[in-house]
Amino acid sequence: MTVSVKVYTTPICPYCSNAKQLLKSKGVEYEEIGMHDMSSDDRRALMQKTNNYRTVPQIFVGDTFVGGFDELNQMNQQGKLDELLAG
Repeated sequence: MTVSVKVYTTPICPYCSNAKQLLKSKGVEYEEIGMHDMSSDDRRALMQKTNNYRTVPQIFVGDTFVGGFDELNQMNQQGKLDELLAG
C-alpha cells in the first residue's frame, strides 16, 4: 500500500524543487499544490494542520506532516521515509 503525498509549493523555490526531485528519484507520485492558488481560508486551514509552519515546501505523506525539504531529506537519509511511504 502506498500513501498519498502532497507538496505545497511556491514558484521559484529551490527547496520545493529539491523536495520534488527527491520524491521523483524514489519513484513517488505526488500532488503539487501551489500556495498562490489557495484561498485564504484554505491557507488558514493548512496553517492549523502544520502548527503555523510558514515556509515552503510543506510536505504531507498521508495525514502526516513531514515538514519541509530538510526534514524530508533527513527522513530519507535515516531510512524512515520509505517506511512512511509504505503506509
